[in-house]
Amino acid sequence: MKYFAPLFIAAAMMASCGNDGKSPANDSMNADSLNVSYFGDTITPDGAISAAELKTKLGSQTSMNCKVEGTVESVCQKKGCWTEVALNDSETVHVTFKDYAFFVPKDASGKKIIMEGVAKYDTTNVEMLKHLASDAGEPQSEIDKITEPEFDLVFEASGVIIKEK
Repeated sequence: MKYFAPLFIAAAMMASCGNDGKSPANDSMNADSLNVSYFGDTITPDGAISAAELKTKLGSQTSMNCKVEGTVESVCQKKGCWTEVALNDSETVHVTFKDYAFFVPKDASGKKIIMEGVAKYDTTNVEMLKHLASDAGEPQSEIDKITEPEFDLVFEASGVIIKEK
């Protein structure tokens, strides 16, 4: 009998884990929940702006909390620890994940993404640019051409939704 109490407590604890009762809002992004994946904080697509609007919305602010919808251009092929999301036909925004707490699938290129977090302009030093180029699989000859830091728009996501094609 003394062994049943710990088993009962363990079973009760396990039963209380799992779904926290939150579910994403019903909309086109999760109409087919089998084709949607969530990473990091649980977010909904509600209120997302298009990636094409991001620079305009940020304007002269130093940073902005926002939710952005776009298309993944590329993903870190080592572990999915960063991604590039298209802003338009010629520009992307570099996306990292808050506190390095989660990653996205390495095969996410071309998929629709909604990300919530902080957009800002920041300087990326030469060492980091070379590291990112290496992660992206660039040849050493291209990596060696990186000699100047870049000041550009970046995004730190706390939560991400990726929709399969």
